[in-house]
Amino acid sequence: MTDQLKQQIIELLPRLRAFARSLAPSWDEADDLVQQTVEKGLGNLSSFASGTRLDSWLFRIMRNTWIDQYRAARPVVAIDDAAASHPLVGEDGRKVTEARLELSRVRAAMDRLPPDQRAVLMLVCVEGMRYREAAEALDIPNGTVMSRLARARTALAEELGMTQTPRAKQEKRNERP
Repeated sequence: MTDQLKQQIIELLPRLRAFARSLAPSWDEADDLVQQTVEKGLGNLSSFASGTRLDSWLFRIMRNTWIDQYRAARPVVAIDDAAASHPLVGEDGRKVTEARLELSRVRAAMDRLPPDQRAVLMLVCVEGMRYREAAEALDIPNGTVMSRLARARTALAEELGMTQTPRAKQEKRNERP
């Protein structure tokens, strides 16, 4: 069973890295957080309850590690890591540049969300977890997951200019025949 769990942890590394990046302000710190999470997970495999979700267990370890080490001393966000990504051969340069700029905008907007909202948004919207699963991973009630997610979505939409102000909504209603 231990070898199976170790293999599953390896398979979860990309998802762990994505979640870590939602918590940590840079890829370097996210990679460190993944390493610490995996070390703690491997060191405590005996406490993993079989029949439960390994990903939720590791996400909880990661979140707790981040709270312990990163939250109190959260540094200023570094220059965007989008420039560090590999160039795509054979792609339309304009489309790639536009996509990277949009990704950079979204990443910056997500970085400005409160950490609790950002964590819920990543688990539910990016990882595809159900509310109950995210609640278990973060050790919070289901209702808290739903309210944090709603606030995160609203704040993100406002930050990215995807919502209308109440005045603009009223003006649009007035334009109707």
